[in-house]
Amino acid sequence: MYEQVSHATLNRILDELKPDIRKKELRFFYSRLGANFYAVHSLFEQLYGSRSDFYEQLKRLVEVMAKNYIQRPESYKVKDREKEANHNWFLHQRWVGMVLYANCFSKDLDDLTKRVGYFTELGVNFVHILPILKCPEGYSDGGYAVSDFRQVDERFGSNESLEKLIDSLHEADSLITLDIVVNHTSDQHEWAQQARAGSKKHQDLYYTFDNRDVPDMFEQSMPEVFPETDPGNFTWDETMQKWVMTVFHDYQWDLNYSNPEVFTEMIDIILFWANKGVDVVRLDAVAFLWKKIGTACQNEQEAHLILQLFKDCCQVVAPGLLSIAEAIVSPSEIIKYFGEDAVVAKECEIAYNATYMALLWDSVATKNARLLRQGLKNLPGKLEGATWLNYLRCHDDIGFGFDDQDIFYVGYQPQQHRKFLVDYFTGEFGDSFARGRPFAHNEKTGDARISGSLASLVGLQHAIEIDDAKQIRNCCNHIILLHSLIMSFGGIPLLYYGDETGTLNDYSYEFDDKKHSDSRWLHRPVIDWERNKLRNKKGTVENIIFSGLKKMISIRKDTNAFSDFNTRDLLDFSNDAIFAYVRYDYANPSDKVVVIANMSPTPQELNLEELSDIAYVEPTHLYDLWTAKPPKFFSDSMILAGFQFYWLVIQ
Repeated sequence: MYEQVSHATLNRILDELKPDIRKKELRFFYSRLGANFYAVHSLFEQLYGSRSDFYEQLKRLVEVMAKNYIQRPESYKVKDREKEANHNWFLHQRWVGMVLYANCFSKDLDDLTKRVGYFTELGVNFVHILPILKCPEGYSDGGYAVSDFRQVDERFGSNESLEKLIDSLHEADSLITLDIVVNHTSDQHEWAQQARAGSKKHQDLYYTFDNRDVPDMFEQSMPEVFPETDPGNFTWDETMQKWVMTVFHDYQWDLNYSNPEVFTEMIDIILFWANKGVDVVRLDAVAFLWKKIGTACQNEQEAHLILQLFKDCCQVVAPGLLSIAEAIVSPSEIIKYFGEDAVVAKECEIAYNATYMALLWDSVATKNARLLRQGLKNLPGKLEGATWLNYLRCHDDIGFGFDDQDIFYVGYQPQQHRKFLVDYFTGEFGDSFARGRPFAHNEKTGDARISGSLASLVGLQHAIEIDDAKQIRNCCNHIILLHSLIMSFGGIPLLYYGDETGTLNDYSYEFDDKKHSDSRWLHRPVIDWERNKLRNKKGTVENIIFSGLKKMISIRKDTNAFSDFNTRDLLDFSNDAIFAYVRYDYANPSDKVVVIANMSPTPQELNLEELSDIAYVEPTHLYDLWTAKPPKFFSDSMILAGFQFYWLVIQ
């Protein structure tokens, strides 16, 4: 496509804009639209260029962008320009996140607003609230089956209560992240209801079929996401008398992005929440956005084009808005959701580092860093203008999607090793004290994923049950060690609510008819705020972990080398229990931090000559930021106690 065609099309659209749009002061909008329109036009044409109504659909998209720019509050437009001037602002080490359920961490949004000071106390300034938009009573996939994208569910509060929370977080210099479920809606959504009532327009927003001919073709290559509870990818709707694609649950209808009206509706929703003050949107299930017969219907190129188009439209209206790609896929695929460019993220600026998370859990079970080091060596490098969310736990399960070749390389057999991990974390293996439960067990393949809280999975629940003070302290050290590795790795560390005080498994879900079949509710606790007060009582589990993370966050924010400009080198020491890397200050590469972690519960030695040769440091000049002391030495080795780590700088 020639650029002249794009410009001519834009001029025609601008001439035809509605009078109430044309008369507004839109200087910044027009300059950004002009800069981005070639990309917008090109992407829209690749996706929808064969349609007879292509021009009208493109014109409608521009009108939606203009409308949202007009509605954007002036204070946010000022912030947009500030962020444009400092476009790498989110790569700074100052950002530390926490993800939570508003009605589990607190009672509701109003109560959560009263607890903003808790985030400040800990040092968290990037708050991700899990789904709070309107969803049906009962089965809603934890809020991911949305029935109204523009309305906060009354169980959490109201749109007004959310705006008050946003204001409070902004006053505390914090960001807020909101989930936007872009892949599907609830079957109770107005669009689905209109489809059931016979509206062809609304049926075309989904994948609907009169018989099984086409669904059966899809099924030949599509995997099952929840084979235990929701086998297959299509559901017969009795009212509509049609089959509808339901990849996740039978009450979640997949949106049909081959219809441009779906795209325009969703960008309108994203910009609606950006205009309410949301700083970051988490785009759910992005790997599934495009469906194609004969494929797995995941990671299709068109899904990436959709994300690029989302990004370009947001750049025009709300360039300060960031997006997170929720794509829990193979390492080689995850990296693509930043967008394949040398520097700047063309799709989402942030993605979950699911590979790092899973590899850390492997080290918990094996008590060594062999697969952790090998897996990270083969993790493709990310763009300089993008960042990871590094996490240990989230509302979802833990999967072990490592590359089989990496597993072979370190001496394990893939199927046996994954079975070992499942057995270990469910407490079925030898000396394991983990208290996890299997999730999404596949009878056909034997695969399973794991549910459970961080504290219960590392053995703290068991240690408390047997009242073993030494083991309790050991587990607390393990929890702090694991957090040190997401704080220093490079990216935004994302704490999971409750982990900061060692919250254990919550078994109450077993007695709830709507939840008992979903073991993920095991690690979705309701916070006991009376117990949380123990964070201020010296010597308690809550105090040890909370004060440790608080200290760690403070050190992170003061350490320039922990910013995320691809300034990390993995170190490969001969001791398999040791995991290590060097972080460099982007502005001053001679300033570096050597991170060394003992992944085992027993003391380990690191030869000083090896340390000097591999990390290029003089051991006698090292100082540990964490203990504010030099590291410990014995004979010709550096010594690390069980589950100890160092953040070493040259003194």
